[in-house]
Amino acid sequence: MSGRIVARTLFAATLSALLALSGTQMALAAQQSPPGHFPDVIALPNGFQPEGIDIGPGGTGYVGSLVDGDIYVFSVRTGEEITTLEGPGTPSVGLKIDKHDRLFIAGGPTGEARVVDAATGDLIQSYQLTTEPSFINDVVLTRDAAWFTDSQQAQLYKLPLGPGGALPDPDAVETLPLTGDWVQQAGFNANGIEETPNHQALLVIQSATGILFRVDPDTGVATAVDLGGVTLTDGDGLLVVGRTLYVVQNFQNTVAVVKLNASGTSGELVDQLTDPDFQVPTTIARFGNGLYLPNARFDTPPTPDTEYSVVRIDR
Repeated sequence: MSGRIVARTLFAATLSALLALSGTQMALAAQQSPPGHFPDVIALPNGFQPEGIDIGPGGTGYVGSLVDGDIYVFSVRTGEEITTLEGPGTPSVGLKIDKHDRLFIAGGPTGEARVVDAATGDLIQSYQLTTEPSFINDVVLTRDAAWFTDSQQAQLYKLPLGPGGALPDPDAVETLPLTGDWVQQAGFNANGIEETPNHQALLVIQSATGILFRVDPDTGVATAVDLGGVTLTDGDGLLVVGRTLYVVQNFQNTVAVVKLNASGTSGELVDQLTDPDFQVPTTIARFGNGLYLPNARFDTPPTPDTEYSVVRIDR
């Protein structure tokens, strides 16, 4: 090989390496782009009627439909649709994605919960949590279980998870009655659910009263969290990040920010977030420094042409 050819070959190899490095740096820059560069309002299909939301670690968002249970999948970076997972024709309410790319979905008035493949929407397993009049509203995933709230019955439902997140048999559902300070009310009751910061108990908001409860997952004893007299009116979806609890107050078009102690027995309201694009948001998910909330527009009669969206705010 001549010296000129060698020189050209070395130049080409160096250029390729620089381009590859440049591409890597660009990709990293895109991943680390300030959250403000992401769209603040993400359009959903007309007539979709969203309720639950969650976001995977790569920035893929999932929103469930109250109409037919479809799951709209989108990129938080671009706001564009990735795909839509076909639902069963019944509602999808609260939902969570796990590290095995499975979506755990609350089934609302069906009394069911289901687990689906987050990539294909294929049903992996369904669970009849109750046959009583019910509204299975929200779900949280803990180290060893999936917990579901029921807005019409004073009880939670537990799907115990085995090693490696193995799903239980359909008849392995455990029902946990809510006792202690819990008093069932007319209307919607248990709604959003999360873990306490120390992962030892559950936090459940009662929509009818705006009271936040700490629930012992072994006994079902519910204790009102001491918030210094603050009532979280119209409390809906919950999100815990460290010791910060975000509470969506749907008809208030507000997100309450509460600093909790580690055990979740007390907390202090430190901020209230709102946005002019809020239209009765229900649930909440986080990606980076952004909070994402679907506008359910419960104050607007739904039609096939009603517009819906997801709104991003800074946290």
